[in-house]
Amino acid sequence: MRGDLVRKLIARCLTTGLAVVAFLVVALTGATGWGLALAVAALAAAAAERRVRSNADITAETALLAAAILGGYARRLDGGFDPVLALAGLVLLGLVLLVGPLRDAGNLEIRAANLPVRTWTPLVAARLDATLLALLVVVAVAAAGPLPAVVALAAALLVAGACGAVGLDLARRRFRPRAGGGPVARALRAHQPEFLLYFSAPPGSEYQVTMWLPYLQRLGRPFLVLLREPEFLPTIAAATSAPVVYCPTLKAMDQALVPSLRVAFYVNHGAKNSHCVRFTQLTHVQLHHGDSDKAPSANPVSAIFDRIFVAGPAAIERYARAGVEIPAEKFVVVGRPQVESIEVRPEPALGLPNPTVLYTPTWTGHHADANYCSLPVAETLLRRLLDRGATVILRAHPYTTQNPASARHLARLTELLAADRARTARGHLWGAAASRELTLTDCVNRADALVSDVSGVISDFLYSGKPYAVTDMGVDGDDFVARFPLAASGYVLRRDMSNVDDVLTRLLDTDPLAPARWETRRRYLGDFPAASYADGFLDAARRELEPGGRPPSPRAAAPARRDAAPLTPTA
Repeated sequence: MRGDLVRKLIARCLTTGLAVVAFLVVALTGATGWGLALAVAALAAAAAERRVRSNADITAETALLAAAILGGYARRLDGGFDPVLALAGLVLLGLVLLVGPLRDAGNLEIRAANLPVRTWTPLVAARLDATLLALLVVVAVAAAGPLPAVVALAAALLVAGACGAVGLDLARRRFRPRAGGGPVARALRAHQPEFLLYFSAPPGSEYQVTMWLPYLQRLGRPFLVLLREPEFLPTIAAATSAPVVYCPTLKAMDQALVPSLRVAFYVNHGAKNSHCVRFTQLTHVQLHHGDSDKAPSANPVSAIFDRIFVAGPAAIERYARAGVEIPAEKFVVVGRPQVESIEVRPEPALGLPNPTVLYTPTWTGHHADANYCSLPVAETLLRRLLDRGATVILRAHPYTTQNPASARHLARLTELLAADRARTARGHLWGAAASRELTLTDCVNRADALVSDVSGVISDFLYSGKPYAVTDMGVDGDDFVARFPLAASGYVLRRDMSNVDDVLTRLLDTDPLAPARWETRRRYLGDFPAASYADGFLDAARRELEPGGRPPSPRAAAPARRDAAPLTPTA
């Protein structure tokens, strides 16, 4: 994403630039105080860069800053050669050279949460970079004092002791591994999980897991969540009582996949999914993290899974329409359990004087053919809604701010809503109030209508029976509905917003498509009783977990016919 690239580039320039300037000021001028201040600023920039680029190599900058700080320290003391300061310098040099390799070695160790084990070595190793930066700040402050050189030496030796302990434990783990694996593997064998939820994704994607955790817990079977990126560990561990394990390597996965496991669930098509699919003794089930007519929802990679749980028959038709041939027996219609708490409105509410409209723009996608984002033209839409007296809930996609242009458009929309709320006292919601303080279900229940881009939000909203409009941000024109059939039961907004008034009239006043939405709802969300809607998923998942359940489908099974009839829902 361009936004991430810009942030990383700025962080890199600040760290390197300030380190070089700090060294030059100390080495070539008499402004030692200014040099030490610049060194501290460079250390702060390095810490910020580590948050933006967790794998950033700042060894050169750290060495340069250590040299600048020690040079300034010697000048401040002004007592000739100081052996204590020289020894502190040697210890600092050793730390600068060793912290990176120790951190990398620690990152190769398995970590866990919600298990009765303490994996202190990987956790300490992951924080050594930050500890070294803090140590250099302490030495810089001591130099500014100036405090006796023994202060710098004591601080350096303290950090060196921690590094030594980490190094010794990592060496023991590597060269003298315990029989039967480490403490995490032993704790997992004692836990006896029957299934796992496997997850690998870019930062900010944890919602893909958290939407499924309540339903996996309702299965009443022991399970674990297996992560491939460390940043998700604290967030997901806080969302469940099940063990959450971070496996950085294939060897770590071998430890975590204990013999009691029978099924692996997935929520996306991440590239690292193949690392788990290789365990052929498991049944591999793709759940997805939403149902939509987007191109990625008919990803050919789905064929690698033994089962594909889909919300309704429309999802199966979507694969066939995209030319993706997958054996029919792999599909299981389970509904979309996350919609069970959405309130259903059986009769349309027409002509409301002050309707509440939920607007959910999606993100730009990784590729141009998956860019359905309407933010560039959304100001016209919001102004027309405000003119009609509507209260707007603006809930943007979590990835929106990764694109600088989208971030600017979103900021403009929030300014517009804030100004209208100040003027009219209407309760518009945006930002954290719409995205974190409220769930999507809360937003849907508050809304009388939806305006959305092509996304899974429409499928969820469809359960309510309330009207929706879909933005056509591509070049399909009259073929838009054929490419995105869910739009057939909604009102299509053109890219240039030339029909915005007509669409809003039908959306909020007349709603001629109300009868058609109920049939669309069945095709997209399955035909399950409202009182036990989530049981469609729970029953299907429990069948996969039964010891005598269906065996995994052959990976090389003959493809189903393109014209095969869709499966009926399995209750």
